[in-house]
This record gives sequence, structure tokens and C-alpha cells, in this order.
Amino acid sequence: MRNFVSDTVAPIKPSGIRKFFDIVSEMKDAISLGVGEPDFDTPWHIRDEGIYSLEKGRTFYTSNAGLMPLREEICNYMKRSQGLTYHPKEEVLITVGGSEAIDIGLRAVLNPGDEVLIPQPSYVSYEPCTILAGGKPVIIDLKAENEFRLTAQELEDACTEKTKVLILPFPNNPTGAIMEKKDLEAIAKVIEKHDLLVMSDEIYGELTYKEKHISIASLPGMKERTILINGFSKAYAMTGWRLGYACGPKEVIAQMTKIHQFAIMCAPTTSQYAAVEALKNGDDDVAHMKEAYNQRRRFLLHRFKEMGLPCFEPFGAFYVFPCIKEFGMSSDEFATKLLMEEKVAVVPGTAFGDSGEGFLRISYAYSLDNLRIALDRIDAFIKRLREEKGKN
Repeated sequence: MRNFVSDTVAPIKPSGIRKFFDIVSEMKDAISLGVGEPDFDTPWHIRDEGIYSLEKGRTFYTSNAGLMPLREEICNYMKRSQGLTYHPKEEVLITVGGSEAIDIGLRAVLNPGDEVLIPQPSYVSYEPCTILAGGKPVIIDLKAENEFRLTAQELEDACTEKTKVLILPFPNNPTGAIMEKKDLEAIAKVIEKHDLLVMSDEIYGELTYKEKHISIASLPGMKERTILINGFSKAYAMTGWRLGYACGPKEVIAQMTKIHQFAIMCAPTTSQYAAVEALKNGDDDVAHMKEAYNQRRRFLLHRFKEMGLPCFEPFGAFYVFPCIKEFGMSSDEFATKLLMEEKVAVVPGTAFGDSGEGFLRISYAYSLDNLRIALDRIDAFIKRLREEKGKN
């Protein structure tokens, strides 16, 4: 059967996140801090709108690009949140989650051998989607001493004549890092200098705790060279609804829509009606969830400080990225030992790129009660490791 498997697909490794979830699903009394999914239910008024659309028999295909009322609401949202003006008919595409938008966006713009700059640690899909689109991933290793931000010098050093796309994954999964306006302004100069297209993944844009998220597309000269990816999974607790969108230059959106048309047809109709309600009346829900996440974020940072576990302060998403280098184990070894001995599942930093070695991704999209129990177990675990290290 090997002869029937694609030579492009076969070498791609499965997601490094799944290994621990498969184990923890069969482990009694285990606590998982690994899932990148809100623990909140989708707000009732949003669910109600989805239910109402079903009751009214709205179960048919929408247009390939998505419901026009949803595209119009996305344009309204982009205007009020970022000051960006998009045309709902030509510059917006509704997709099956942000993940589809990433995939078809890369397929729409890459020619064989084009280089795509991918700052890591970052979301697991960027590199394989680049390969599947015929591009060449070029990894930029982000550094803890820079709070895992992308610097202008790092970007400049990675550019070549073949560089075509920069993926900008901020607020970041797994580190929780953000890019402030001054950071974006610095890299924008390099982007213009090398005539790059930017794919800005802003799925966590509503979940920032230091200052309001700023899209690079809002900077002068950047909108026309940016594919802005966003969706409803994280901010509105709508992961299972599978709904995202892309905003960008009409020439690129047209090609993305063409791929979407043949591969998907359209995003789920029920989800689209629910998303209209989310954008119209969901701001208070987002604020409530964001405050809860911020409380949990501060709790984790406080506990890590008490444990003496180094962790820079993340200001976005719902992850922390503590450093475990002192224990002399790989991230995978540490996470495996923690799971086996204390029944707490976390994700090794290396699941998000080699530069994640020595770190763990811990999600705080869980109740404070579960976080307290899990952190007590982690505390006991590292105390035991330090005692063993001291004996040796």
C-alpha cells in the first residue's frame, strides 16, 4: 500500500498534541491542561439563533463565500475593532474554522518552492499546510528573552529572494505572546522592503490582557498585503461550530473562494446564522470570558512564581509557557513523566516546533478548581524532581 500514499503527505508527522490526550482519555482521575478549547458553553443567545435557524428550515447551502449578512457583520466588526474597511462581497470569505482559511490561503498564493516564514513556537498547522501547498517552510526561532515576539532583525535575517509569505501568529498559541504596535511597525518596514505577503492569524485577537489587540493590517500600507484570518472558536466559545473567515485583497480572496468552492462548497449554514448573532450581540459574553481567563492567568503565574518555575508573563490567548530546562529532561520526557506520576496532562513545547524544547504549554481554559488541583500536583512533582536532583 505504500505505493499508493503521497510522497508529500507520508513524511508529515501527526500533531504532537494528540499523543497525551489519547493517553489521558483512558486514565482515571487524570486532569488535562492541554486542550486549546474554551471551557465555557457557547452563550445561550448564540445557540438559540442556531436552533431558530434549524426550526425555520434554513438547512440549505449558502453561497460559496458565505451568508451576506454574516460577511457584512464581519466588515462591521473589523471597522469598529481595527478601523479596517473591507468589502463584504469581494474581500471576505467564510470558512470551516480558521484552519481551513490558513490551508486555502497558502494554496491560493504559493508556487512550488516559494518560501514561507513561520515564527515558532506556533500553531501546529502552519508548517504542514505550507508543505501541502508546495511551499518551503523557513522557521524563525523566537526567543524567550524577547518574550517570544518576532523582531525586525529576526525577520530581516530570514528573508531571501524566494521569500513570499510571512505567517504572523499573534496573539500566539502556545506561548501567549503578543505583538504591540511598536513591534508591528518595526517588522512592517521589513515586510515592505522585501515585498512580502502577510498571513496574520488573529483567532485570539479578542483575548489580550495588556492592551487592545492591533492587527498589522491596520498599519499604513499593510492592508493590501495581508490575509487576515479569524474565527469564532476562541472568543465566542464556538469550537464545535467550525466557523472562521478570511479578509484580504479581492484578488487573493477570489482564488481562496475558488478552492473553497471545490473542496468545501460552503461553511455550515446553522453556524453562520449563529455567528451573525455572536457578532451583533456577543461583546458582553466575550468580556465575561476574558475576565475569567485573566483571573486564571494571574493565578497560574502566581503559583509558578511560588514554585520557582520560570515563566514570562503572557498577555494573550489562554496559555502559559513555563520553562523546565532546570530538570535536564526534554519537554516530551517531562510531560510523559508528569502524566504517569501525577496524572496531569500538558503539551511539550516541541509539539509547536523545535524552539519549544525546554518549555511546556499549559492551557488555563479550565475552572479554577481544576487548575488548583493540577498545580498542586505539578508542585509536588517538581519538588520531588529537585529532591532527586539534590541527592545526585
